[in-house]
Amino acid sequence: MDSDVRPAQAKVTYATMSADQMSDLHRELDVAIEEVKKGFGESHPMFIDGRVVEGAGSPFEDRSPIDTRILIGRFTSATREQTQDAIAAARVAFPAWSRLPWEERVVVVRKIGNRIRTHRAELSALVGFETGKSRLECVGEVEEAADFFDYYCDRMEQTDAFQNLMGMPGSTEESRSILRPYGVFGIIAPFNFPIALAAGPTAAALLAGNTIVCKAAEDTALAGTRWYEVLADMVPPGVFNLVNGPGVPVGQEMADNPGVDGVVFTGSMAVGMKLLRDNGTRPIPRPLIIEMGGKNPALIMRSADLDKASDGVMRSAFGATGQKCSACSRVYVSREVSNRFVDLLVEKTRTIKVGNPLERDVWMGPVINERALKNYENAIDRARRDGGRILIGGRRITEEPFNHGYFVEPTIIDGLPAGHPLFAEELFVPITVIADVQTVDQAIDLANRTEYGLTAGIFSEDEGEIDEFFERIQAGVTYANRRAGATTGAWPGQNSFGGWKASGSTGKGTGGPHYLQQFFREQSRTRVR
Repeated sequence: MDSDVRPAQAKVTYATMSADQMSDLHRELDVAIEEVKKGFGESHPMFIDGRVVEGAGSPFEDRSPIDTRILIGRFTSATREQTQDAIAAARVAFPAWSRLPWEERVVVVRKIGNRIRTHRAELSALVGFETGKSRLECVGEVEEAADFFDYYCDRMEQTDAFQNLMGMPGSTEESRSILRPYGVFGIIAPFNFPIALAAGPTAAALLAGNTIVCKAAEDTALAGTRWYEVLADMVPPGVFNLVNGPGVPVGQEMADNPGVDGVVFTGSMAVGMKLLRDNGTRPIPRPLIIEMGGKNPALIMRSADLDKASDGVMRSAFGATGQKCSACSRVYVSREVSNRFVDLLVEKTRTIKVGNPLERDVWMGPVINERALKNYENAIDRARRDGGRILIGGRRITEEPFNHGYFVEPTIIDGLPAGHPLFAEELFVPITVIADVQTVDQAIDLANRTEYGLTAGIFSEDEGEIDEFFERIQAGVTYANRRAGATTGAWPGQNSFGGWKASGSTGKGTGGPHYLQQFFREQSRTRVR
């Protein structure tokens, strides 16, 4: 049995500049990397109602983007009928779990967060193999997952589970507003944060008294399996169920089934918008908590500290190989400082070490799969065809020992008109495009000229420009002068993370003070004395 005591560990977040001095952390990861490799190539089941279940759908393989010869594992797939079984198990488990006093649910959820930390090195190594993220990105993700559990527990305790006395003084009617759970939540997790973006909604749903059916991304199926195993014995059977398989039929059944009372989805705008449209035709609508990506701008004004700005853009554009919905994929830079800024950004990008991200000194790993590689290559071809200049990068890395993985160069492009599709389309690869601007008004107008509205950043030493940016920018997560990441780096309890417009469906950010309430519905209780 794992210890439920929170371990003493060095804290690593996405804003961590370097872990060069964290020798103990690296030693832990060295051991964990070798340990997780021992389990590669095995076959893995699903888990429904606390039982091991073999899927009746088509099995699939999960291979590492670092080296596709590495077979992470073989996985069983659910049919629609088996997904229905998982939903039914969650419905059976719901009454007992929801009636548990909220204070007792908080105790359980805190213990899960502590257990995540005891498995930090193992989970980090596994995420590295499956996603291709660097060591620090992986450790940061696992730390974030644990902090979601802590922060949402804190919110429950700080607000007395969001209970409020209401009514008028002297009235014989005693009124109380309380929040009640919905029932069963479906959680569809993405590949790029397979632990953190399963953990956040899991913590919130459990605290609210809901039960869960979770589907991991196929590219990170072992992380999903291990996530289930970490918390399985902490909750009663049926409270948390894991099904594997493609969006059709598994994800589609979770979206269609009337036994699912709410859905959390992180992924493409096309799928997210379909879920929203379909929800409008249901006899009983349900909450959809959907995050659909971004096309995130950084604004570099003539008063900016260019050293700080170039650091911030480089880290945001190429951290996690550009496979963050918050990645800085477009830059609008004041014409007076454009040449100096671009020279600095290119110079710093040239120092990025691309390679096996499980090695200590590698900063950028591969893209996730063949489809992502094609997106990268197609974007480069379009830029060249339309007169863009590739200032650095633009190439797949095929030399040994990287010819068996999906390695590409971090890429900076300028020379395209500001209305070019590469300034509007989310690519999810390590490419950023640059355009000159003359004024802060023009920069903000261009930044807002997109259907997305997730993150945005500005670098300026003019307080008036910063105030104007915060007032007018159409994004849910905004930063000024952030060297650690121009558009990236939110953390539970420190920054709410959620998008406007087509980036998000609710306007309430994960890791923020309003996220948890979305897993409840309000009930007003009036008693006449």
